[in-house]
Amino acid sequence: MKKNKSFSGGIKENLPSGLVVFLVALPLCLGIALASGAPPLSGVIAGIVGGIIVGSLSNSNISVSGPAAGLTAIVLTAITDLGAFELFLCAGIIAGLIQLVLGFIRAGSISNYFPNNVIEGMLAAIGIIIILKQIPHAVGFDKDYEGHESIFDNGINFNYFSELIRAIHPGAIVITVISLAVLLSWDRIPALKRLKVLPGALVAVTIGILLNEIFKSTGSSLAIGKEHLVSLPVPKNLDDFKNYITLPDFAGFLNWKVWLTGATIAVVASIETLLCIEASDRLDMQKRITDTNLELKAQGLGNLVSSFIGGLPMTSVVVRSSANANAGATSKASTIIHGVLLLICVLSIPVVLNLIPFATLAAVLLLVGYKLAKPATFKHFWQLGKFQFIPFVATVVAVVATDLLKGVGIGLAISVFYILQGNMKRAYYLSKEKLDDADEITIKLAEEVSFLNKAAIKKTLKNIKPNSKVIFDARSTAYIATDVLEMIQEFANIRASEEDIEVELLGFKTSYKDYETDENSHIVITHKRAM
Repeated sequence: MKKNKSFSGGIKENLPSGLVVFLVALPLCLGIALASGAPPLSGVIAGIVGGIIVGSLSNSNISVSGPAAGLTAIVLTAITDLGAFELFLCAGIIAGLIQLVLGFIRAGSISNYFPNNVIEGMLAAIGIIIILKQIPHAVGFDKDYEGHESIFDNGINFNYFSELIRAIHPGAIVITVISLAVLLSWDRIPALKRLKVLPGALVAVTIGILLNEIFKSTGSSLAIGKEHLVSLPVPKNLDDFKNYITLPDFAGFLNWKVWLTGATIAVVASIETLLCIEASDRLDMQKRITDTNLELKAQGLGNLVSSFIGGLPMTSVVVRSSANANAGATSKASTIIHGVLLLICVLSIPVVLNLIPFATLAAVLLLVGYKLAKPATFKHFWQLGKFQFIPFVATVVAVVATDLLKGVGIGLAISVFYILQGNMKRAYYLSKEKLDDADEITIKLAEEVSFLNKAAIKKTLKNIKPNSKVIFDARSTAYIATDVLEMIQEFANIRASEEDIEVELLGFKTSYKDYETDENSHIVITHKRAM
């Protein structure tokens, strides 16, 4: 029987990554609440629910859920239009119910139709956005709130750049540089890298706090003011804390605008979640596959709970998920730990959290952004040819210039345009109809296999039982999309090894480039069960 690995990483192994995600998520939760015109604590509540409840129910090992920047415009408009945050919370409850329905009708399978070059383009674009948005915080210009992920809202504002130059704070630069030095040292020096219980991000944040406190105590001009620090509400007693929590006004269910807002949030949040889940699965070193229908159910329940206790709506979020993967998370325990830490720290030490400079958090996110948008990724898709590179770059540019949903839509349209130039034949047929009873399965690939065929092949591979034999027959195949090649490679190299599945390849060429068969994109199988 296959071992369930959902919690195989354990608490001890995932505590460092949970700490990193907590440090990244805290200012993002507050910033998104500010951008949405909602109470500050509503963003943190959504982060807590996303970590503990969604993290517990989902079977994604890397994804982290919380309030999403992609929903800020919808939330801000809805709160303004409805006139009260209490009425808006009813829309969040409706969105949660719709997502539950979408999960039960298995709408999550739509994620299988997002091609890898578009997903990778989205990740690279998010990385570029993170870098561009964190540079101001790194130099002490905190006019723009944390968690705001759009670059060109009102065109290019040249006054913004002049403001940024005038606002440069030497103390913020010192803290950013020292924090980056700490983070890079933790990644490169073996002795430090082995200190997994003490993550580099936590050390960087601690040093940032201590440096600023030294600057303030010595009266130095490098001291960073309150406006450049994390800002959490600090309740003096239990009644104070209760006053920060807003409960829904159920009269909102009689307002048709509330229902329209709820349906809009459900659709946008579900699409963003499915995109982020697909991206998170690619960031998972063990290449585990998330049940997207279960994810929609988890998100739906999370939005229900969050809205009932005064929290913002949430989605799976790329920035936090990327930080989680880069910090070495191995299971969903990391996501749950980050939610628990948010809850504990908000209840017990908000004063300490309010000492954290945005500059040191910017250093953490700058490295996350670089890892997502590495030049090596652009080089990789360039080498795969124009059918892979053009949709990839188009997605990067479109996401940076517009937003996540529009950008992915543009990239997907361009990818489909190129795919439709090929022959859209059925991807394969099976030698046996019932996988459950089959000890030997033949997957015969068609003449041309595109990313649109990925869903059917992925479903077949998911249902293959341990100790069986799989034959991939590509003798009649002229072109195989990189998405499908990578999926077959990951199946043969990782899952087949773990589940004692014998893999046999027939007719695979050394490379497939743009519907030609003489360059690039090759498949390497390192595991084959002994006969």
